[in-house]
Amino acid sequence: MSLAHAILGWLHKEPMTGYDLKKQFDQGVGYFWLADQMQIYRTLDRLVEQGYASVHEEIQHARPNRKVYTVTETGRVEFRRWLTESQDLPLFRDPLLIQVFFASILSNAEIIQLLEQQRIAHSERLASYQQLVHFPLDALVGTPEVSRRQMLRRLTLEQGLKREQAYIDWLEEAIEVVRRLPE
Repeated sequence: MSLAHAILGWLHKEPMTGYDLKKQFDQGVGYFWLADQMQIYRTLDRLVEQGYASVHEEIQHARPNRKVYTVTETGRVEFRRWLTESQDLPLFRDPLLIQVFFASILSNAEIIQLLEQQRIAHSERLASYQQLVHFPLDALVGTPEVSRRQMLRRLTLEQGLKREQAYIDWLEEAIEVVRRLPE
């Protein structure tokens, strides 16, 4: 139920429309949690049904009316409860690993090409994450430059940086191993 809790987290900050939430996901947590517009709207409907959020319609004259969602007190309690709850390990699914697992029918060159494509893609993602780093992890928290909230968000980015670097390291090792395999 992490999508619902992520939405409660954004609504905890301020009331938002589904469109606003999609922008927040794309700009804020998109490097570790993807959500499309339909998932967001379905989840918002469910949060309203459960009493965790409320919705009101804002009348707009030159544009379609907007549905604005707000977290309820029950939603705040649920969000806080969830924040303190230990989470199960996430399920890990990676199509590349399925490909590598069954790649014995391919030539080494074909496997290496596949791995190289992934290395390039992960390197590009790592570079995009590195562009988001605005201060080091050892920065002083509580200064005007770095708030507690900013440091906690920076920690999530650090996990993404380390995950991508580890994947790149594994890809480079896999390429070397495949180069040595007999055909």
